Amino acid sequence: MIAITAEAMSGALAAGRRNMDIFGVAVIAFLTALGGGTVRDILLGNFPVTWTQHPRYIYMTIAGGLVTIVIARFMRHLHQLFLVLDAIGLVAFTVIGCNVAMNLGYDTVVVVMSGITTGIFGGILRDIMCNRTPQVLRHELYASVSLLVALLYLAMLREGVGENITLLAAFSVGLLIRMAAIRWNVSLPVFSYSQARWE
Repeated sequence: MIAITAEAMSGALAAGRRNMDIFGVAVIAFLTALGGGTVRDILLGNFPVTWTQHPRYIYMTIAGGLVTIVIARFMRHLHQLFLVLDAIGLVAFTVIGCNVAMNLGYDTVVVVMSGITTGIFGGILRDIMCNRTPQVLRHELYASVSLLVALLYLAMLREGVGENITLLAAFSVGLLIRMAAIRWNVSLPVFSYSQARWE
């Protein structure tokens, strides 16, 4: 619930930066919070799509977006808290995505990709709709954190570690890496290609 609300609010803020109307804010909030799970379910053939069976998720995302409009002026004071909530959302969605694929009997590589898709695709849809390059693929470690969380989660389960300990470890490691990446601006090497340089 926290993860969905945090992602909805991030979507609403992105819509506000693009001067969208209230309907636009609600749509972007919805896509950001539930887009990853929707894409995952479609790719895995997991029907009906999860949020269609839980209408409260729709209410939560729209409410989160509309509340953001009201409190946006105070968001700068809550910036650090918002980053933590966003990191929690990334880890939570990644683990949920892994579990969905595992329950459907998919191979390990598909389980990992399911976790990553669930974790990051809402942000990708948000940025595409807001006409900008997806931030999750070009700023501090984000998508790679989702990958590490998925691998750690699966590895610990395969070793027979208890579910609660595995969840705690995945959350702790994912949160620490993400916050460290923000604190020290850690990112993967960037590939910059200019045709003129190679002619």
